[in-house]
Amino acid sequence: MPLVVGIRFKPVTKIYYFDPTPFEQLKLEDRVIVETSRGIELGTVAMAGREVPKSEIKSKLKRVIRPATPVDLLQAEQYKAQEPVALEKCTQLVSEINIPIKVLDAEYSFDGSRLLFSFVSEQRVDFRDLVKELARALRTRIEMKQVGARDETKILDGYGRCGRRLCCSSWLTDFHPVSIRMAKLQGLPLAPAEISGMCGRLLCCLAYEDEMYAEMKKELPKVGTQVKTAQGGMAIIRGLNIIKQAVLLELEGSDTYVEVKVEEVQVIHQVDSKPKGKNERNNERSQQRHAPADESNGEIPEE
Repeated sequence: MPLVVGIRFKPVTKIYYFDPTPFEQLKLEDRVIVETSRGIELGTVAMAGREVPKSEIKSKLKRVIRPATPVDLLQAEQYKAQEPVALEKCTQLVSEINIPIKVLDAEYSFDGSRLLFSFVSEQRVDFRDLVKELARALRTRIEMKQVGARDETKILDGYGRCGRRLCCSSWLTDFHPVSIRMAKLQGLPLAPAEISGMCGRLLCCLAYEDEMYAEMKKELPKVGTQVKTAQGGMAIIRGLNIIKQAVLLELEGSDTYVEVKVEEVQVIHQVDSKPKGKNERNNERSQQRHAPADESNGEIPEE
């Protein structure tokens, strides 16, 4: 298995694998100069050298050129200090040229030969004039990168409804798929304001406990199941409390609802857990249309 070292270029971002040879003794938080597809960059060791399966390596490994020197770090700090000035200049030109974009961030490459601006826009934009003006004013190669709502929030940072710093800005390095199904499984209100983050998308934290909820739900009978209570009465399950491992019962012969632990009921008739497919539903409709008429009143009997 190949030996790799994990490098991160900005806080709370993905870790990329590099070939550490001949610097196998690199430690966590060491600053290094590496070769990337976009040129020479300064990075930080986020994973010390270790062997990984070839299947984890998606492309040809780039190399670690050398540990960063004090001169390298000073150069990086100097360009970092110029980024707010570049961002202000870009924002000014965007306003003057009247381009419908919102510029979020400016980032110099390690050697200052490239300046990347991240922006959001609700439409396709022709920013060639902007790039020309920026190159003339800042005297470097200009690149523009359009990002989505989640990346915008990650860059701007903030605090969530929980009172803590946003996950995407503080520790979440990758965005994972989040679906409305997760909110339904956890019994949360489905109003957008209740389950959306600052980015306007579904809360990332909906995914954190999804697997646990799915596993715990397997221990509960399905809604609609007929059960016998501890007192010997019959009831129908009308709701589930997955965390409490409890079921909401509608008692037979009354409008009374009670919540009891799942171990306090005995399943009498389990509802079909497999939803009917399209072909099954079509067959049922066909059978209903061709069913014999009831001799008493000439109507098709209801099933």
